[in-house]
Amino acid sequence: MPNPPAGSTPATAAPKFLRRGKVKEVYALSPTELEFRFTNDISVFDKHIPSEIPFKGETLTSTATHWFELCGRLGIPHHFLGRSGPTSMRVRRVEVVPQPRTLGPHPKNYLVPLEVIVRYYVAGSLLDRVKAGKVSPESLGFPSGKAVAYGDQLPQPMFEVTTKLEPIDRLLTEADALELSALDRRQFDSLKEMSLKIDAAMHQEIEPRGMIHVDGKKEYAIDPNGQLMVVDTFGTADEDRFWDRDAFARGRPVEFSKEFVRQHYRSIGYYDALTKARESNQPEPPIPPLPPLVIDEVSRLYTTVFQRLTGRPFAPGAGDK
Repeated sequence: MPNPPAGSTPATAAPKFLRRGKVKEVYALSPTELEFRFTNDISVFDKHIPSEIPFKGETLTSTATHWFELCGRLGIPHHFLGRSGPTSMRVRRVEVVPQPRTLGPHPKNYLVPLEVIVRYYVAGSLLDRVKAGKVSPESLGFPSGKAVAYGDQLPQPMFEVTTKLEPIDRLLTEADALELSALDRRQFDSLKEMSLKIDAAMHQEIEPRGMIHVDGKKEYAIDPNGQLMVVDTFGTADEDRFWDRDAFARGRPVEFSKEFVRQHYRSIGYYDALTKARESNQPEPPIPPLPPLVIDEVSRLYTTVFQRLTGRPFAPGAGDK
């Protein structure tokens, strides 16, 4: 189903608050449209940080808009309908149910309850699992016995699927993903192909700007006609990881993603304490706020990522209305 142009006429119904996620609020505009309002909130390790990051919501909205416009040029269906303000956008509305099979034998118009992750380099949680012996070099396509290290380029893209609507994201086998999502094999393969096609186009666009796309996640839905479409947001510093190409060539990857925040909590011991609590089914320690200097640095990171990815300067308040 083709997407209407980004500048199409907004819905006129008074917005009705539906829910608040980790970083955005969702409002119903009509039976077929929603509005996403992006806040300055930030989360890591499925924990909401009690700190706000100036300009974060605006950069997320602008970056996501940029990539949905790319999808339009690629002919990839998506839910984006248009920008409605500096920190808001309108999108197609679908049903959100943890078990799509409850909608019938061939469900349509629903959020696929999966997060699809594609990795191109060894970093983040993948590196943690390699170090812990949970992921072998051979399973990643490396020769047997290779000492896998941070920054290694994977021999081929690595697909992972996690849950979407559970309190803590959980890795799934392909069989479990098919059962949970109510997708058939053809749809699941198409989901992978769409992810790779988008990533290839992103790489082509950001490589001349000195950026490397390390990994990223995407979410999908089935539209009313049974067609896959890209939903939520992707390609921002929240969902994806980027490195500076020149620094990487010198052997020192520089993070342009939320990984900067994760590393702060690793350095103060919070991540280890959280992991220990989760593994032993103990109460999770509350996550402390970010120090003011770190907040300033993270705010600069988000505006820099927007500029480096899109090639446009960041102008606060310049979002289309």
